[in-house]
Amino acid sequence: MTKPRKGARRPPAARHPRKKPTMEAIMAERGLILATLAGIPKRDRRDVEAEVLLNAWNAVRRGLYRPDPRDKPRDALRKWLHGIAWRLASHYVHSAYVRHAVLHPSPLGLLREPVGIDMHAQIEAREILDAMASLPGWQREALLSVDDPESLAAYARKHRMNPHTAASRLRIAREALALKLRRWRR
Repeated sequence: MTKPRKGARRPPAARHPRKKPTMEAIMAERGLILATLAGIPKRDRRDVEAEVLLNAWNAVRRGLYRPDPRDKPRDALRKWLHGIAWRLASHYVHSAYVRHAVLHPSPLGLLREPVGIDMHAQIEAREILDAMASLPGWQREALLSVDDPESLAAYARKHRMNPHTAASRLRIAREALALKLRRWRR
C-alpha cells in the first residue's frame, strides 16, 4: 500500500455521470429553496431565490450536476438545490451590503450618485422572473436557449428540430413573455 501524498486526506470527488434536469424540475423545488432562504429578509428573498435558480441552471448547462446514481432523482436534485441555496444565503448574510447600512447617500459630500441597489431594476427583474415561471415549459426553454453559448442552429440540432422551428418557437416565446409583462404592468 502506498502512502497518500501530503494534503491528500480525502478521496477524489465523485465521478458520477452528468444529468440534465429540466428547468421545470428545478422550478418545482422553489418551496425547498424558499424554506432554505427563510432567514433572509423578505425584501431580498426573491432576489436571492432568482440567483439560486440562475446558478443552478447555469451549473446544469455546464455539466456540473452529477448526482449519485444510488439516490432517487428528486432527492438528489433537492439535496443539490439545498446546497446551492445554503451557500448563496451564506454569501448574502456576510455581504458588505447587508452588514453596513449607508445612512446618507453621499457621505462627506463625496458621492454625487445614490448608493445602493436600483429598486426599479429589482422590481422589474422580479416581474420578469414571475412571468417566465408562468410560461409553458417549451417557451421557458426557448427563452433560456438565448443565453446558451451555442447558436440557435446547434440548439435545434440538439433538440432534433428544424432551425426555422426553433426560431419560430423563440419568437412565439418572446411575444408571450412581452404580452404577459404588458398585462401585468397595466
